[in-house]
Amino acid sequence: MPPISDHPLRYALTRELHARPFPNVGAPQVVAFLAIKQAGDAAARSRDRGADMEHLVALLKHYGAPLPDPDATHYYGAMGKFHLKWEQHTEFVTYTVLGDELSARPFDPAEFDVFPAHWLDAAPGQRLTSCLLRLMPEPAEQEYMLDQLREWFVPESLAAAQVLEGAAVVASDFRIDPAGHTRFAVFVPEQTGTRRVGRIIQRLLEVETYKTMSMLGFALTREIGGKVGQLDRQLSDLMAQMSAQELKPEATLDALLDVSVELENVVAQSAFRFAGTAAYKAIVDERITALRESRFAGRQGFGEFMMRRYEPAMRTVISMERRLERMSARALRASDLLRTRVDVERSAQNQAIMESMDKRADLQLRLQHTVEGLSVVAISYYAVSLVSYLLYPLTEVTELSKGLLTAVVTLPVVALVWMAVRRLRKRIG
Repeated sequence: MPPISDHPLRYALTRELHARPFPNVGAPQVVAFLAIKQAGDAAARSRDRGADMEHLVALLKHYGAPLPDPDATHYYGAMGKFHLKWEQHTEFVTYTVLGDELSARPFDPAEFDVFPAHWLDAAPGQRLTSCLLRLMPEPAEQEYMLDQLREWFVPESLAAAQVLEGAAVVASDFRIDPAGHTRFAVFVPEQTGTRRVGRIIQRLLEVETYKTMSMLGFALTREIGGKVGQLDRQLSDLMAQMSAQELKPEATLDALLDVSVELENVVAQSAFRFAGTAAYKAIVDERITALRESRFAGRQGFGEFMMRRYEPAMRTVISMERRLERMSARALRASDLLRTRVDVERSAQNQAIMESMDKRADLQLRLQHTVEGLSVVAISYYAVSLVSYLLYPLTEVTELSKGLLTAVVTLPVVALVWMAVRRLRKRIG
């Protein structure tokens, strides 16, 4: 094959597809999971990724485990008697610790002590979610399994289902227990392979993590709901005033621009979170679909639980996003209409000003004609005087009096002056 240059990102992108493999997990096993989110949105996280790596290194050093590459975005390896899987995502990092020893007490808070207290205190962010997952062999009697589920979970919130054509039975109530963790129980038949169990665990933890991330959009919806309602009322009032013409268009336009600016600020602040909520919700739906649930003992499955508890919150987020879009469109249309009205009124004012200017120009022209008539009289007076002085010597020859001579030359001189002024005005025009 002839040589050809590779794209500089070819290998990096290919490695990314295989960067997060499912762990091989067998029953019995305990999984402690932690997701940490730094403050702010993902746009501010690019400069803080080093803190996530430092936090991971501190945990590995605590257990004397091998350290990852400084630029790594994922890690999997032994950590003492445990195995750690670490992943760095756009907005958060996750720690999944797998241990082979089941405690006598189901979901014992001590199982989370794999994360040292001083290490948790130094976390570069806040806990987004934490889980304890108990992986057990499936008992022979289904009733025994149901008794355990009733003991471990809140019955009205319990979701349980068989997944992947009977590869396991999974259960959770998606509540936070007194120790601060969400609980998952997984019962595995003997014939289920470790890779399949690893996929099941991975999907369960992703459902919990992305569900929590998407619910941040619901929290934001509640936070901005009052502000959006106030802006909506102000916008409606301004549009009503536009219809009733209660205020001058300029004053209404200024108030409308103030509302539009506040509305755009709300849209800008919520756009990233709403977009993230839609993306995370899609992942949750995909992960639940990938579990291929079937009903277990008449209980609701994860999909049904999400439909009843999770979907209404997501629809609220979608409704708020669409409401903001409609309000922005209304404000834009109202601004356009109001600008049109202002332009029309200004055009009418300009027309009135032009008409006034025309009247003033006509009056000025009339005054100019009057002044020109007076000018003809004045010039004629001086011209007649000059001509008369010039012709006075003829009075002795013609025996005409000075008054009669002046009277004779007056009319021709006035006519000549009038014709000269008129010709000059035409030449200037």
